[in-house]
Amino acid sequence: MTEKGIFDLSGKVALVTGGGIGLGRVFCQALAEFGADVACADINREWAEETVALIEKFGHRTLVTMADVSKPEEVQSMIAATVAELGSIDILVNNAGITTKPAKFHEMPIEDWDRLMAINLRGVFLCMRAALPVMIRQQRGCIINISSVLGLVGLDPEIASYGNYGAAKAGVVALTRQGAADYGRDGIRVNAIAPGWHTGTRISASWRSEWPAEREQRYHQLITERTPLGRRGEAGELKGLIIYLASDASSFVTGQVFVQDGGWSAL
Repeated sequence: MTEKGIFDLSGKVALVTGGGIGLGRVFCQALAEFGADVACADINREWAEETVALIEKFGHRTLVTMADVSKPEEVQSMIAATVAELGSIDILVNNAGITTKPAKFHEMPIEDWDRLMAINLRGVFLCMRAALPVMIRQQRGCIINISSVLGLVGLDPEIASYGNYGAAKAGVVALTRQGAADYGRDGIRVNAIAPGWHTGTRISASWRSEWPAEREQRYHQLITERTPLGRRGEAGELKGLIIYLASDASSFVTGQVFVQDGGWSAL
């Protein structure tokens, strides 16, 4: 196999949750660029259609599908629609996620804990649960779960307190490792990416817009100062990891968590 060939995704079908914006859009674009047919799933149809319009230039099949990943019936419909329209699911990227307003545990509304867990952790479980029978029948598949550096380390509350987010993302790591152990003999690989701080995402835009300008400026300053590379990552810098994990380049890799954080977790 040529060096270029091990990254070739031609003939593969990829499903990306939360594919309408942010990192999900970058993942859809990268997978299509390297040859995959792509199903873009999102809770917002307009966002998903925008993503699909961007990737159609690569000349592969695309699909817009709607799903709230916290709802089992919508997840099942998303999986069924992808298989019906595109024929299989070879690559599943569990990217959909939210944040809630920062709060220490004793001040956190229970509703915020439950809502975030329903999407960021239960949603990953539901998507894996629904897609795995398809992959088992095929005797092949690749699942890439999007965790976070905050699932691996705590965060200085001077920046913010994201305890529910970190707990959910740590749970995603556990799902990844057990999934790798459970399904390796079915030809299915399960890995995770744990990004650090990246530009080009809107995951916290709704509640950060309420911050005073000085608070927002301090937030970005602290993140930059405490990252050894001295900057935030660009969303596009994750393209290499997603293609590596989705392709034959990582054919003997499973159960691993790939951290891309500019050195944040090294401190």
